[in-house]
Amino acid sequence: MSYNTKNYTEQGGEKTVIGGVLEIKEGASVTGLPIAENQVDSTAIDVAGLVTDFNALLAKLKAAGLMESD
Repeated sequence: MSYNTKNYTEQGGEKTVIGGVLEIKEGASVTGLPIAENQVDSTAIDVAGLVTDFNALLAKLKAAGLMESD
C-alpha cells in the first residue's frame, strides 16, 4: 500500500505545496501578503458615483498586486 500526501514541503524547505484545504484558525495570521490601500465607504447617491467608487477600489486592489492589471 502506498500513500501520496497532498501537503508537503520540498527538500530544503523553500517550497510548501498545499493540495488540500489550508485552514487559518481564529487568532492566527498570515504574513508576507500585500495589503491594499483603504477604500472609504461609498457615499454615492447615483450609479455614476458608485461606478467611480468601485473603480477606485479596483485600482487599489490592482496597485497592491491582489488583482491582475488591465
